[in-house]
This record gives sequence, structure tokens and C-alpha cells, in this order.
Amino acid sequence: MKSIDLTPLYRNSIGFDHLSSLLNSSLRTESANASYPPYNIEVLGENKYAITLSVAGFSQNELDINVEKGVLTVRGKKVSAQERQYLHRGIANRSFERKFNLAEYIEVVDAGLDNGLLSISLVREIPEALKPKTIAINTGKPALNVNQQESANQGVNQVA
Repeated sequence: MKSIDLTPLYRNSIGFDHLSSLLNSSLRTESANASYPPYNIEVLGENKYAITLSVAGFSQNELDINVEKGVLTVRGKKVSAQERQYLHRGIANRSFERKFNLAEYIEVVDAGLDNGLLSISLVREIPEALKPKTIAINTGKPALNVNQQESANQGVNQVA
């Protein structure tokens, strides 16, 4: 029996509650470049998140950030104008593409590049229609059922 490692689901997802979507996306994820570039995912508040990627050596014009269909994609394409001869090359200088699955209502609000760290700010903005509502309880008169409300509204319309 094979066991499924769910670690990629927790590393690449922000605010997801849909396990089936996560399983499908993790099965499609290529593991060849799973560790480059290194990154952190932080919870800054109840509905605020931040992703920080280490992109040392990349300038702002070599980075591209896109959000499409609930997937945040960060690409880095290194443009090398000169050919250099190295005795040892230990600094990664390769192009990359990193994808993050975003849950519903997660929006990218800002991105900044400082000292080789690309920081992306995310916020969960739940529409007002989906937020919980508090219903006031009236005292002194009984609540009208739907039929009584409709007839009361019709009576007001006929008087006017």
C-alpha cells in the first residue's frame, strides 16, 4: 500500500478548505524544482497573509507575478547578457516558476522587493453577503410570517 505525502498541500496553499482541490493540484505539481526558490508563508492576522520568496540576484524587471483562476504564479527569468567563466558556481542563477493555490476570496494586495526578498501581501476579503448577520429581536409585537408581510406591503402600496 502506498502512502500519500500531504506535505506539498500545506506548503503551497493559503486558506484552502477544499481537500479535493488540493489533492488534484498537488498531483499535477512538478517536484523537480520544488525547493527553488526558498519561501515562507506567514499568517499576519485573522485574514492577512504574506509570502516571502528569496530571489537574490533577480531585479524587479526579471520577476513576474500573476493571479489567474485562483493560482498565484511567481516567475523569475534571468537575463544573462555576458558569458562568464567560473571556477566554482554555487549561487543559483536559474529561471523559476512557483505556484501557490489561493482559496476563495484571497486577494493579492501588494508586492515588494527588498534586499533580495520578494514579499507578497494577501488578504481574505469575504463579501458582505456571505458574512454572518445579526438579526435584531423586536419586543412588544409578534413577528410577521412571510404571507402576513406580503399582505401588509400590498396594503401600504394600495393606500399610497
